[in-house]
Amino acid sequence: MPENPPVLPENPPVLPEMPTYREKLWPTPWVFIATALVIPASILVLVPISLLAGIITAAVLYGGCVALLIAASPVVRVKDGILSAGKARITVDMLGEAQAYTGADATQQRGPLLDARAWMLIRGWVSPIVRIPIVDANDPAPYWLVSSRQPTKLAAAINESRRPA
Repeated sequence: MPENPPVLPENPPVLPEMPTYREKLWPTPWVFIATALVIPASILVLVPISLLAGIITAAVLYGGCVALLIAASPVVRVKDGILSAGKARITVDMLGEAQAYTGADATQQRGPLLDARAWMLIRGWVSPIVRIPIVDANDPAPYWLVSSRQPTKLAAAINESRRPA
């Protein structure tokens, strides 16, 4: 005799969605323009040997610089209760209240107010930052300092993820 299949509830409980946030910290255009200085430098060095060799070398070197800048651009993400900043990951239950800083306040957080033990994902071309306290007593870092072009949205996503459903 076959067993009765389990009866599923007519309206299964809907779990609230965790806030999500994703940002790739792309270099700004001026970084690519500054990197373009490798072009005349390469041509200048190789023009006594061959102009064609200088042009080819310049194109390859600039292409390599652009590829490295793009490949090295970290992703900051809040998803499924986990904060990812580059290769680092931490669950949001280990975090305190995130705070966004812009302008002079961001400069102060990156400079005079910086704790040397803090874990940092800072990019010089992204001025605003988010300071995220670590509440885990076993973690040697007192907080994370993460660059973000949208610091209020990142801080909100972290803080909303920390709240119980």
